Amino acid sequence: MAAKKYDLLTIGRSSIDLYSANVGSPFVDIKAFNAFVGGCPTNIAVGATRLGLKTAILTGVGNDQVGAFIKNFLQQEKVVTDFIPTITGTRSSAVILGIEPPDRFPLVYYRDNCADIHLNLNHIDDIPFADFKAAVFSGTAFSKDPSRTAMFYALELAEKNSVIKLLDLDFRADQWDDPRSFGVVIRTLLPQFNIVIGTEEEILAAYLTDINQVSIKHQQISAPEIKGNIEKAIQHIIDTGVDTLIVKRGKEGASVFEKGKAEVKVPGFPVEVLNVLGAGDAFAGGFSYGYLNGWDLYKSVRMGNACGAIIVTREGCANFMPTLEEVMEFTKERGGL
Repeated sequence: MAAKKYDLLTIGRSSIDLYSANVGSPFVDIKAFNAFVGGCPTNIAVGATRLGLKTAILTGVGNDQVGAFIKNFLQQEKVVTDFIPTITGTRSSAVILGIEPPDRFPLVYYRDNCADIHLNLNHIDDIPFADFKAAVFSGTAFSKDPSRTAMFYALELAEKNSVIKLLDLDFRADQWDDPRSFGVVIRTLLPQFNIVIGTEEEILAAYLTDINQVSIKHQQISAPEIKGNIEKAIQHIIDTGVDTLIVKRGKEGASVFEKGKAEVKVPGFPVEVLNVLGAGDAFAGGFSYGYLNGWDLYKSVRMGNACGAIIVTREGCANFMPTLEEVMEFTKERGGL
């Protein structure tokens, strides 16, 4: 088999992230913001690239300076940007975040008419899927058309070209017309993926039956409280035929589930939290690095845990993803992978 040109393709959101420069201040008292780059697939792309994977991203930007800002950063990071269309008539996405450690991170999305949700079938046709080992899809990319239909088409092409398909559930309740719609769409998708990654809350969201099961406090869109039976939800996902389900459990680490096998618990790396945003994306980048380098699931997840632990001690997401050397030093000081 011929060698692949790229290791990883990430697909979905991108944004300019404006994070509070006044750490600890209530949102109403913020005096200034720092400008970074974010969005689940964007963060994963940068994280994976800094670790050493050859990574490309498919996202959309508007014909505006925010889009130029995002692309410029990605190019400096050596993420392949050849597949980022500039979509006329749309705007590049933006996010504003307050940072009130340890447990308040109010988040505001500006995604009306955002470019990445306008990815269409033609943009997917431009992707040489045969050149990729794996692709990470973001759940939010399935929230609205034309992106939703484009993602289904991308899954078809990935399968046709024997690309490993990973799904980061990436549940953002306010990006769906009804939070229950997330589950309806995701349950349809699950059998098409090899690996699914999500928090307990995201896994519960995939099986919502009552909108009152979701509670968002202090406008923490990325950290909803969701009621449900996590054991049943995990089993439902495994029963769909997914090869591997990885449940992220914060400071406790993560668990690996495979059909017919016992749960494997992978310990995390306890640290003092500054900003939880981006932890899951750092995890996905670290996991992808290990998995695509032939590591077993335990070690790959442990790598993901390390990357997530590092990023929560830092101010932002993509701009602060660790290098391979940083991760190796971090883990060496804490018992290794």
